[in-house]
Amino acid sequence: MNFLAHLYLSQNNTNIMIGNFIADHIRGNNYKEFSKEIQQGIFLHREIDTYTDAHPIVRKSKRRLHERYGHYDGVIIDIFYDYFLAKNWHSYSEIPLDIYTKKVYSLFNEKSPILPIKSQQFISYMIEYNILYNYQFKEGIQKVLNGMNNRTKGKSQMNLAIKDLKELKTELEEDFTLFFNDLIRHSNQKLKEIRQNK
Repeated sequence: MNFLAHLYLSQNNTNIMIGNFIADHIRGNNYKEFSKEIQQGIFLHREIDTYTDAHPIVRKSKRRLHERYGHYDGVIIDIFYDYFLAKNWHSYSEIPLDIYTKKVYSLFNEKSPILPIKSQQFISYMIEYNILYNYQFKEGIQKVLNGMNNRTKGKSQMNLAIKDLKELKTELEEDFTLFFNDLIRHSNQKLKEIRQNK
């Protein structure tokens, strides 16, 4: 899953949100530098990723794109799933997306000094382009896909995937809805276990 989903699954706990957000920039045992709750967010992020990668619905979504994009199919699906989450945000949260994202940006600005450098850099980019809010628009997704394609020096051709989103929107949205309900249940349970054991 991508950034918006990871944040949503943190249950509005600010430290869990921070850990969930920075987890990809934490290597090995470096998580021990952070508070207990931030560590729990890092562990939750890893649980979410493991569950997502193995889920049959996610694998089905990836197969829809694999022929064109190869091993980049998973990255694209993560982005597409955040699009569907943002587009249908009102079905998952009572807090409007614009208010939610502003609170997230404010939190990350406040906590930025304690975060990994790569996380700090991405926060600046995310706020400048209002990435989380703009996930709900195809134009926002196109910007993200263009950026990812640039990072691969054009090898991934992810910038072309907006066409696939338009053509496969119905099938992919059905995949997302079924999977995300499973993921919410799984992550809620895992967070309980993490809090008991870590």
